[in-house]
Amino acid sequence: MITLRFFFNLCVLLGLVAASPAYAQSRGETEIAFQKWLSATVAPDAEKRGVTQPTLQRAFAGLTLDWTLPDLAPPGQPGREEPQRQAEFQGPARYFDEGKVKSLAQGGRSRFRSLSRTLAEVETRYGVPPSIVLAIWGRESGYGAAKLPYSAIRALATEAFMGARKENFYPELLAALEILEGDHIALKEMKSSWAGALGQPQFLPSKYLTTAVDFDKNGRRDIWNSVPDTLGSIANFLKQNGWQPGVGWGFEVSLPPEITCSLEGPDQGRPMTDWLAMGIRNADGTPINARAQKQTMHLLMPAGRYGPAFLVSDNFYVLKTYNESDLYALFIGHLSDRIRSNAGAFLGRWADVGGFRRSDVRAMQQRLEARGVDVGSADGLVGYKTRNAVGAWQTAKGVPPTCFPDAALLKQIR
Repeated sequence: MITLRFFFNLCVLLGLVAASPAYAQSRGETEIAFQKWLSATVAPDAEKRGVTQPTLQRAFAGLTLDWTLPDLAPPGQPGREEPQRQAEFQGPARYFDEGKVKSLAQGGRSRFRSLSRTLAEVETRYGVPPSIVLAIWGRESGYGAAKLPYSAIRALATEAFMGARKENFYPELLAALEILEGDHIALKEMKSSWAGALGQPQFLPSKYLTTAVDFDKNGRRDIWNSVPDTLGSIANFLKQNGWQPGVGWGFEVSLPPEITCSLEGPDQGRPMTDWLAMGIRNADGTPINARAQKQTMHLLMPAGRYGPAFLVSDNFYVLKTYNESDLYALFIGHLSDRIRSNAGAFLGRWADVGGFRRSDVRAMQQRLEARGVDVGSADGLVGYKTRNAVGAWQTAKGVPPTCFPDAALLKQIR
């Protein structure tokens, strides 16, 4: 006989099973929900932005979810921590692999010569040096050689529907549909990275709409196939974000041991004369050129005391608008120098820092935030505010500041 207690326990058990990941929404059910979402949510929002029904029908015809993409959180399944897929999450030594830098520098110098006329016209119009434009082009797509295997609409629609960061991808999906409406690129040629970054400059669709240019004057802003459009668009992006013509990005320096690494960051800029008074010199020990002494410069130490130090201008932070990473902006500046003047590698050495998880950094940041410490953002990345917070904690504990954590320090800082 089935007792009331047995029936109650059975219901509880069934409830627990139904909530488990094994009983999550099936792929078929998710695909059906995806189609409903396209018609009920995406289409009306796109129409409000001027996208017509023929364009929507063309974009959505046969469209299915791409289950191979990273960062997915399908309905009924628990979310996953954002994976550390970007190179910016790696240690600096790997990021500045000399073989890769040298190869890109050689490719950039070759194109500096072959595209000299176009590059000169780009600099005249936007004020951005050819070497900077080439460095970004080389870093983003290997001067156009990198293959973009994803359909931009499919990738963006998938991430906007069931990605771990839906709110970031949904506006980009709508912007991509606007690009199709403008007939700048055929749907089958609209290729992107898995995260929807478009063409040779790797613009997100929203950035394409505001900064891509038709530099070759053929009626289309084609950053997939046109080198002039690609170069002009990169330069226009930097100009719109405040690039100052005639100002370099920065240079490597020798930092005396008595200068604290916690002076780093864009909010602690000082006239060059102040840095000189502290004893900062060029990386090779020679005096810094007097012509730049009135310029405001900022200390940059991406690995704290475990790597080279730099003085950078406001243009360095313009480079960061392209990719919000100190290492990325430094890579572009360094590659630009090696394209322009055949400069060598950094004189300072990168220690083997890292070896911790992004979640460990985030946990440390959250503990510091709870104490009222400004770490910038508890995002798991060791940005300059987090580096300064680490240095301040070390100083308060009587430890020589390194301004960069290791696995043990992440657990100690509270």
